Amino acid sequence: MTGLRRKRHAVPVVELPVERFDLACGAKLVVSPRAGAPIAAVEVHMRGGPSMDPAGLEGLAFLTGGLLDQGTKSHDDRALAELLEPAGGAVAGDASGIHATIVNGEWKLLLSVIAELLTEATFPKAQVERQKGRLLHRLSVERDEPRVQGGLGLRRLVYGEHWLGRPAYGTYESVQRIQPKHLRAQHAKNWVASRCLIAVSGDVDARAVKRFLDKALRGWDAGIPLRPTPPELPKRANRTAAFKADRQQVHVHLGHLGIRRADPDYATLVVMDHVLGMGPGFTNRLSRILRDEQGLAYTVSGSITSSAGLMPGMFNAYIGTSPEQVEVAVRGFLREMRRLQDELVPRDELDVARDYLLGSFPREFERAARRAGYLVTAEVFGLSDDHLRELPQAFAAVTPEDVQRVARRHLFPDACCLSIAGPISAKEAREVLSRARAE
Repeated sequence: MTGLRRKRHAVPVVELPVERFDLACGAKLVVSPRAGAPIAAVEVHMRGGPSMDPAGLEGLAFLTGGLLDQGTKSHDDRALAELLEPAGGAVAGDASGIHATIVNGEWKLLLSVIAELLTEATFPKAQVERQKGRLLHRLSVERDEPRVQGGLGLRRLVYGEHWLGRPAYGTYESVQRIQPKHLRAQHAKNWVASRCLIAVSGDVDARAVKRFLDKALRGWDAGIPLRPTPPELPKRANRTAAFKADRQQVHVHLGHLGIRRADPDYATLVVMDHVLGMGPGFTNRLSRILRDEQGLAYTVSGSITSSAGLMPGMFNAYIGTSPEQVEVAVRGFLREMRRLQDELVPRDELDVARDYLLGSFPREFERAARRAGYLVTAEVFGLSDDHLRELPQAFAAVTPEDVQRVARRHLFPDACCLSIAGPISAKEAREVLSRARAE
């Protein structure tokens, strides 16, 4: 059962019991029983994701996961929906796996459907073409959408030719090439038991879940375990890109290579993020200064931890502003990065960030889907069983000196990439970054 209680200094404690099993098929299972939970949630994580996309078929992993529910050997898409809907069941897939919920009393039904999707997905041509058409429409719109293209531009600048620099859902051209045969081959080769982690949260008996899945997944091909290789990524340096668009607003993305989730400075960097660009309302510096005081934009943000994963994420600062204010905004980003390195954060400002984190932390685990998602996160990143107890304690212990230390270690204002989308040329983007750095 998940219990919350307050300790001295108002540090919350979230208790999430976990039982772990090796399934007979070779998959891993983690279960967090929660007595009285009205909803059961299941998270299936398949290792590999977009990294398994063949060259020229980018988006294949995304479509494979997204189209699992379009038909199996036992049920077509309509029959699957008719099974789940009366019990409030919902299933969605993506490049990394499956996310599903149902009323708790029907958890066996949900797991039986998921087992079908994992072992019997057929990818019928008519359904594939219909869903692929929807993705192609989205991609055709996004090809002309400055904010999207600006964000993709930053990824390319930071990650270069590595798959991290590509959109997980592919490009218009690559998705056009994907056929049902590619989806079936991708599913057979990469959706295998040895790469699978299943997390279940709800009012369930953990051993009953194991027995059910051992039977439902009997005969699932174990496949070949995935052995990740260290990424070869470009070094941090000043690089610029521009997506020219005749619009009234300019979308500015500034950033550099970031951290892995396992970085020992992660907790302190989360606090730093909330001081800099993630705190609520107008409390974070970028919102308060660039948005409220200078009136440069309504939307502004900055974070180094939000994209941290097994692979390095990015530091990414974003603002949408007018063409004449672009250089002011870029200077503002760099100035605030340097200020964190040069000056200690005032205690009252740090308290606001920490209090928000500590106050919101328990609420994150009220939903079954969030608990199931955390179970996957903990297993994938190797977090300790005491992590949920230690993380808020780490937030509470952060000092101004800690924030300055991690800002100096992990922020690189002199080695940032700048991606701009709007009525600004590539030459102008280079000049903006050069002048802003020289301030």
